Amino acid sequence: MDGLARIGDNACSMHGLTAFLVHWALMTLLLWVASHVFKGISYKSAGALWVAALLLGLVNAVVRPILVILTLPLTLITFGLFLLVINALMIMLVSAVVKGFEVKGFWTAFFAGIFIAILSLLLDAALFGGGTLTTITAPHGTQV
Repeated sequence: MDGLARIGDNACSMHGLTAFLVHWALMTLLLWVASHVFKGISYKSAGALWVAALLLGLVNAVVRPILVILTLPLTLITFGLFLLVINALMIMLVSAVVKGFEVKGFWTAFFAGIFIAILSLLLDAALFGGGTLTTITAPHGTQV
């Protein structure tokens, strides 16, 4: 029984690694596309682009949630629109840290963040199925 649990855990972690690599590659692709759509985004080498995508994923996983919590009142007052500002700040942070990846100005980062978020959502839905729809039956037989 113990051996079976280890095999299942190993397969699950391999799936997680594969998903991580696919998401990293997609983020790199999205940054590359964004650099062609927005003149204010540039990179000097493919390596810089890969590192920027990796760091953007890390920043979105670690720093962004902290900023979302700290700015929750402002986010609520703006009906969530402040989250777009946080996205732009994350892109600007990556630009400041990664040599060879440059974003010129807040508004470039702002609109690039929206562009990347929309394309990421569409690609994730196309490649990973985007989840399943569930029918919920409310009291009195009404379907929601």
